[in-house]
Amino acid sequence: MVSPVPFDAELLTAYTAIAGDDVVPMSLDRLPEIRAEDAAEVPAADELARGGRFAVTERAVPGLPGDPEVRLLICTPAGVPGPRPAIYYTHGGGMFSGDHRVGLGPLLDVAELLGITLVSVGYRLAPEHPHPAPIDDVYAGLLWTAGQADELGVDPERIVVAGTSAGGGLTAALALTVRDKGGPRLLGQLLMAPMLDDRNDSASLRQMDGRDVWDRSWNGFGWTALLGPARGGSDVPPYAAPARATDLSGLPPAYIDAGSAESLRDEGIAYATRIWQAGGEAELHVWSGGFHVFDMIAPDTRISQAAREARRSWLARHLANSRILP
Repeated sequence: MVSPVPFDAELLTAYTAIAGDDVVPMSLDRLPEIRAEDAAEVPAADELARGGRFAVTERAVPGLPGDPEVRLLICTPAGVPGPRPAIYYTHGGGMFSGDHRVGLGPLLDVAELLGITLVSVGYRLAPEHPHPAPIDDVYAGLLWTAGQADELGVDPERIVVAGTSAGGGLTAALALTVRDKGGPRLLGQLLMAPMLDDRNDSASLRQMDGRDVWDRSWNGFGWTALLGPARGGSDVPPYAAPARATDLSGLPPAYIDAGSAESLRDEGIAYATRIWQAGGEAELHVWSGGFHVFDMIAPDTRISQAAREARRSWLARHLANSRILP
């Protein structure tokens, strides 16, 4: 029996407040409750606009052929001339919940500081809409964003795709999809605590089971919602679970982070390692004592502030380099 990694001291207070002594397993009968909690967190448009510092619009844009429209939230920094860089963001929620208007605070901070347009995509949720519906929606939204770059005041050569948790996995899948099926040349991929591997059997998942706020029960439920009985089998495509990709060459530079005390730690480390082995560029941060999405749950802790600053630094460096490199 391997002992779990201890939490950062400041994070432990936040963890105890939300989880108590035990993480409640995820099940289908809890899904309405989880979605209702997420819906209650959707901010008003005025909050996203930040007193006029952003122009905020909602658009319904074409999906892939035969698919429904895709919802995009577009936050444009006021007074910043185009063409601007863009962050194309995919929200978390385990593939089965979440909303594209939630959790944008840190990204809006960066967008305001660096003069970036933020586009957040709403995708169909599993299990009602299993693979490939989520990645198809995310891909369609990116194609529209790049295709309407002039209208949006966005530089199509300076788009960074980003995502958290399930959104991090979908963002990694998006980078693979663009490489293999076409799309804009991406400046980078920002994968925050990404959910990458449907097999649900890494050492960190076993080590932190029942301890991390996102444990094997929740992770397994999310992948089963997305893939059904195919989960863990031999035929799962990399556009569903990026850890299944056999070739990680030709991808945009990646930023990957995780907590040392989170279930998804090892698959993030493995993905970065395989990018390096394929001759690619990746920056990996493993935050000591961090549980899953600790920076969203406990944003005022020192470790959370350090994590946000590291992402901002990576993004600023890549935007600066994009003005130098062809």
